[in-house]
Amino acid sequence: LFFALALSVVAISSCLVPTSDARIAEYDDFWKKRRAEAWNRTLLSYEPNPAKIVTHLNLHSHRLLHELNATDHFHLVGNHTRRSLRGRRYNGPCTVTNPIDRCWRCRSDWATNRFRLADCGLGFGYKAKGGKNGPIYVVTDSSDNDMVNPKPGTLRHAVIQPGPLWIVFARSMVIRLSQELLVTSDKTIDGRGARVHVAYGAGITLQFVSNVIIHGLHIHDIVQGSGGMIRDSVDHYGFRTRSDGDGISIFGSQDLWIDHVSMRRCYDGLIDAIMGSTGITISNSHFTDHNEVMLFGASDGYSPDAKMQMTVAFNHFGKRLIQRMPRCRWGYIHVVNNDYTHWNMYAIGGSSAPTIISQGNRYIAPPDDVNMYAKEVTKRDYAPESVWQSWTWRSDGDVFMRGAYFTQSGDPNYMSKHPERYDLMQAADGSNVAAITRFAGALLCKVGAPC
Repeated sequence: LFFALALSVVAISSCLVPTSDARIAEYDDFWKKRRAEAWNRTLLSYEPNPAKIVTHLNLHSHRLLHELNATDHFHLVGNHTRRSLRGRRYNGPCTVTNPIDRCWRCRSDWATNRFRLADCGLGFGYKAKGGKNGPIYVVTDSSDNDMVNPKPGTLRHAVIQPGPLWIVFARSMVIRLSQELLVTSDKTIDGRGARVHVAYGAGITLQFVSNVIIHGLHIHDIVQGSGGMIRDSVDHYGFRTRSDGDGISIFGSQDLWIDHVSMRRCYDGLIDAIMGSTGITISNSHFTDHNEVMLFGASDGYSPDAKMQMTVAFNHFGKRLIQRMPRCRWGYIHVVNNDYTHWNMYAIGGSSAPTIISQGNRYIAPPDDVNMYAKEVTKRDYAPESVWQSWTWRSDGDVFMRGAYFTQSGDPNYMSKHPERYDLMQAADGSNVAAITRFAGALLCKVGAPC
């Protein structure tokens, strides 16, 4: 009886404490090696001077806005309201409104020069080159029937191949993943030129990998995978437990860029990044219809997530969102030039003393008849004010509407500690955000024409 009770206590404890095993039922030498390599990459990817990365992105934004203002192209787009533009195809000339898109989107040769995209990343995920200079793999088959020996031509077969690979799609398709899709390092999943939906099945997992770009996908209606034997590389497969139901699950991974995705309705989070993940940019994406949108850091007890560095830039957080845009622990999060048009509880939250730099965003609080008590952008958990008042949460150049407000904390002179950098660290003003994020989400790109 004592033995049985002891086993029960251990089982309950294991449910409460996050484990580094992460749905790996058999933690063999293959996974032990990948975990050790991943932590070493986290240490290498970590930027000891994050202001350098912040400044680099903000300088590119200022430079572009100055040029666009000089030609009036920016105001041509910005003078339209979000309501008048969202859901309607833009019929004007190709116009770029942020520095990432400027690098590639208005070039008509994007389909014959896909690798150019890899040089366009900004923020903490700037090192992600994906499958640049590798072979191009064309997905021709939307099926996902064999988890151990995936069929050539399927997305599952593509993502387990060794070495750099640039994955594109032969046509528009809906891919219903039977189990979580385990992506290996040095991959680009590029949905341009087709309407590619990963939907109605399991989600995408980036576990102990690096150098991955995900671009141009619609990811929605994701459910939990039941688990089982799943191949994770050409020379290894193993038993996986039930997946969480995230749209994109990032675990112990580095140097990642998620760009121009459209996401909604996933069982758990839309994008979760945990357990030593760092060097990540999420940009130009459109999020709707979800409760817990993004989680950066899953445990207040996992202090190695202090190495987490994330950029959330040029995104539109849209209709029927509730909270966690993102919810952060430990790390350094740069939230810049995003349009927060909807939330029902709060927009940005956290615990365990993360650094959150909010620059040039637009925050529109819920109307009074939806939730008059949810005007505050921020939410701090598991700490009294006497503790969280030392956390660095700063707002700079943000625009607040409908009664929204950002409760700042930490050193009020944080942005001006280094006068030689202060001017450089300022982002584009939040009043420009509707135009900056005008083309957020998966784009409809046609070969031979700008996107």
